Amino acid sequence: MADYRDQNRGAGSDYDRYLAGMDASMQQKVALTAAHLLCEGRLADMGMGSGSGSFALASLYPALQVIGVDIDPEMVRRASERYQRPNLRFVEGDIGKRCFADGEVDAILDSSVLHHVTSYGGYDRDAAARAMAVQSEQLAPGGVLVVRDFLDPGPGEVLLDLRDDDGRGAGDDVATCSTAQLFERFAREFRRLLPEAERGFAYARVTEGVPEGWARFRCQHRHAVEMVLRKDYRDSWDVEVQEEYTYATQAEMVAVLRRLGMRILASTPIHNPWIERHRFSGKIALWSLDGERLDDPATNYVVVAQKVAAGEGVLLEEATAIPAIDYVVLESYRRDDGAIVDLARRPGQTLDVIPWFEQDGALFVLARRGYPRPILAHRDPGSPLVGGAEPVTYVSEPLVVMQSDKPMGQTVEEMLVDEVGLDARELLGFAAGAAYFPSPGAVQEQVRSVFVEVAPTHVRVPLQNLSGFRSSGVVRAMEAGQILRAAQVGGLPDARLELNVYELMLRRGRDPGAWIGEAIALAEPQESVTSMTVAELRAAPRRRRFRPSAEGAGFLRVQAAEFFELDAQGNVLSRQEREMVLPKTSLNTVAVAVLRRDEAGVPLMALEDDDRPASQCHDGHSEILTTPAWRLPSTLSTRRGLRDFVRERLRGEHGVEVREIWSLGGRYHPAPGLTPEVVHPVAVEASNVSTGVAMGSLSWVPLVDLCEARDLLVDGHTRIVALRAAHALGLLGG
Repeated sequence: MADYRDQNRGAGSDYDRYLAGMDASMQQKVALTAAHLLCEGRLADMGMGSGSGSFALASLYPALQVIGVDIDPEMVRRASERYQRPNLRFVEGDIGKRCFADGEVDAILDSSVLHHVTSYGGYDRDAAARAMAVQSEQLAPGGVLVVRDFLDPGPGEVLLDLRDDDGRGAGDDVATCSTAQLFERFAREFRRLLPEAERGFAYARVTEGVPEGWARFRCQHRHAVEMVLRKDYRDSWDVEVQEEYTYATQAEMVAVLRRLGMRILASTPIHNPWIERHRFSGKIALWSLDGERLDDPATNYVVVAQKVAAGEGVLLEEATAIPAIDYVVLESYRRDDGAIVDLARRPGQTLDVIPWFEQDGALFVLARRGYPRPILAHRDPGSPLVGGAEPVTYVSEPLVVMQSDKPMGQTVEEMLVDEVGLDARELLGFAAGAAYFPSPGAVQEQVRSVFVEVAPTHVRVPLQNLSGFRSSGVVRAMEAGQILRAAQVGGLPDARLELNVYELMLRRGRDPGAWIGEAIALAEPQESVTSMTVAELRAAPRRRRFRPSAEGAGFLRVQAAEFFELDAQGNVLSRQEREMVLPKTSLNTVAVAVLRRDEAGVPLMALEDDDRPASQCHDGHSEILTTPAWRLPSTLSTRRGLRDFVRERLRGEHGVEVREIWSLGGRYHPAPGLTPEVVHPVAVEASNVSTGVAMGSLSWVPLVDLCEARDLLVDGHTRIVALRAAHALGLLGG
């Protein structure tokens, strides 16, 4: 039987070409794991390949001992020669077998390697599960396993369109054939380590309705994905056709990890923007059998799991609906034009507490990791989530305290001393942070943050008896820049931690670092456009447009449910009741940063001068600056459909034609303790803005000025898309 050594890629130049390809994605690899890695301890980078990722992690975290592991002695030799640090070493080892003693490492990273375990182990899908079982034993309690790989999209057939006019010759020579011809060759060669009669897969060529220059194939969805993900690796084709990328579905991967006693911290598809634009766009198309255009395949998936102690929960699950608890109150308000708006509120003032310190030139914040948020377990069969990311119920988020009758300083100090275990003498200074509404269209809640400078401490303090569940997560230090990078690529679903980090870094005059999400490239200066200054925004007249209404709008509802905390065997460890706010449409929201340059090249962002009852309830006046945002239709579940929806709404409501559209970092939950709502942020470049649109006119403001006047950004969605857009455009330098 073949083994991993069959991956040998030939002469030195072949190795260099392969390693160069790996290095190009290293920023994303590091960022995706950053929010879940410890700042200290021992990390095993399994199947480390070139070693550049191991070196990046060792450089990033000097207190972290990084061990790169690879079965190929040539890889180990090259990495050892090229990358040297006191906290870095490379060893030869089989990632599917025991490399360390039980509990010896605090984190394990499997980046595009588990499909090697299955492929070179007889295409045994269970081999990946066995490898993860061995790896989980080597993790210390609280340690994390990070899997970044390809996954099976699930059963069913699709139609795959490929270019049939991009070849340079007849036949199926890998170097010169068209992509369509390569597919037919691949259908014969797939899983080439098997006997010839067992290789390949069935397909049918479709001839009707195919555009000129294209070929259409009917095949299993996973075989289409296998082809699309490897079609550009012609230089290493002989090795690529040996491998089976799609060895598990997302649900299967999550189920395996939970059975191993691990808690899911992230489970999300990753879409590499460069690959989408240069290898997918105009070169492939996926369709359902009834003609619906499907999303392009994810370029990777990331699943992060945390090993928990025996007897702790690995899953929070919604059980049954229960009578109202009357903790969350639903109210309604009538606007002066007659429109009725629903609004939910809960008692108390929410304080986000951000302890921070600087050490060795880096800025750290203390946050709680793995905190249980059972409301995120809510599923609505009639409202599928967009893009395939699975909500997780254990999140990294700020330290949170509800202020009651005690003053802010006393409330925060008692929480840090009693819950986190800090000594009062370690609290060096307090400062009021930002104040904003996480989701003012549905929730009355206004969050206020408090920055607390503390003595340097990389605490890992378990939170006791805080959530009502068996475990309430731990408090640990997180490097501020890595929090932002993790959010940019979908590795941090809590928006409030990110927003507080932005605020702290900007106050400290720190450069937030390079943006590593999808690059935003605005066109050259456009026609003259009238923009507003911050002073003009501040001088706008105050308004009070709402009065209480006994009649509801019927848009929101409050639902109570019992949630179970389950262990790895499915036993119920605890039960908790929660109330949640649900829309009667979709759980999905899209928030849009509408951008353009003025004639001088200055980036502008469009704002709506809107009104919200949440603002009036807190500040006495209803006016609020917002970014265009909408609840998505419950029938919309694809990224492609989301972008089409944004284009149509901007055209219809604001007279804006969209020249280009980009993902603006990862999706986020604005208020995970109150609603399962998930927000998908995008940025668009506006062109041909109509001046004759009667409704929803937009005001253009220099983006850099807007980010300097952050007290105006009290709408949480506006605040996050403005800061992310400014970061992506390089406007937030320290």
